[in-house]
Amino acid sequence: MSDSEKKIYFASDFHLGAPNYEKSLEREKKIVAWLDHITPTAKEIYLVGDIFDFWFEYKHAIPKGFVRLQGKIAALTDAGIPVHIFTGNHDMWIFDYIPKELGVQLHRKPITKNFFGKKLYIGHGDGLGPGDYSYKILKKIFDNRFCQWCFERLHPNFGIWLANSSSRKSRAKSGHHDEKFLGEKEEWLALYSKEVLKEEHYDYFIYGHRHLPLSIDLSQNSTYINLGDWLNYFTYLEMSQKETTLKTWKNNQPEVFNFN
Repeated sequence: MSDSEKKIYFASDFHLGAPNYEKSLEREKKIVAWLDHITPTAKEIYLVGDIFDFWFEYKHAIPKGFVRLQGKIAALTDAGIPVHIFTGNHDMWIFDYIPKELGVQLHRKPITKNFFGKKLYIGHGDGLGPGDYSYKILKKIFDNRFCQWCFERLHPNFGIWLANSSSRKSRAKSGHHDEKFLGEKEEWLALYSKEVLKEEHYDYFIYGHRHLPLSIDLSQNSTYINLGDWLNYFTYLEMSQKETTLKTWKNNQPEVFNFN
């Protein structure tokens, strides 16, 4: 397959570790099967945040589990396929272990890319757009190096338990809200993207975080796409020279996602 025939893939919100070990492992195997499927055609792969339901790197310890996904990502980068990982609101405490051991490129803020003559704006999506001021304040606290240093002082057994408990409560509180379409006038990431468009043109705005697969035309030649999640939808975006399509991984096979 020539380089021009290869594709770019985007997925987000795996939330590995949730809601329990058994369900997470089942989902992890499904994700690895999907990565195996796209490997022959992948030019680059973008994992756009909340890969883990919680992640914190102590100096000499990381959360247990997820070795299948980590091994697969390492195999991809070893084979020369660039893999990009974005930090999300659940795994913002990824530091140097994942980039160093797995060979990925780590992004903490939205980035811009050009593929197949199209200009892309890519980010997890948390903290962008109007409203959600309480989370924006909380994110600043979590991003603060002194606060991270304080958390590091907790024993991993207690620190990881505490964070996992908080993560479950947060997801339980916002889960039903995330599954509802708010309407184009209320979808905050679409509103944020329209503001960005006033300053610079992008053909596609690609986000995670929202959990709901969405495709909204912002203008005649600009589209907002939310990648959905792998808790309910198992969706991902496939971009090629010919088309850009949101798909779902169903019964170990790809299908075009039906928004209806």
